[in-house]
Amino acid sequence: MQHELWPAAGQRHWRVITDTVMGGVSQGTVELAEIEGRTAARMRGAVSTENNGGFIQIAMDLSPDGGAFDAGGFEGIAAELFGNDQAYGLHLRTTDLLRPQQSYRHPFEAPPRWQGPEFPFAALMPHRTDMPFDPRRLRRVGLVAIGREFDADLSVARLWLY
Repeated sequence: MQHELWPAAGQRHWRVITDTVMGGVSQGTVELAEIEGRTAARMRGAVSTENNGGFIQIAMDLSPDGGAFDAGGFEGIAAELFGNDQAYGLHLRTTDLLRPQQSYRHPFEAPPRWQGPEFPFAALMPHRTDMPFDPRRLRRVGLVAIGREFDADLSVARLWLY
């Protein structure tokens, strides 16, 4: 069983979040683009560690009101991704997390070809939280370029629960 998250009938949208929210200087954009025959949300930018920064992210809330989305009947999230041979992260947030730096994370490599990695919920690593991951309280999905200086270029054509 699968459930499409993006693109989806509910018109969920990706938005850019950078470390400038906390004084960093990283710059990023998101746009719809045609990448090797597929329409995708493309995140591009420069990650800088200056001023205690170090990330750019595209994020999507799963419920229109920012509340919980029940993914309890699924094992994980999968995506169609195209990158630039760099390391990125999938960051999930639930309604249980209150601080912006908290998340559940899964690292991945993004080669310059379309691939369809799966991210099992059981493999997520909690970051700055002791709260166990509860897929019934899923709120936001983020694709993140983080932790080192590099040029980010990551595209997502499809995102779904499996």
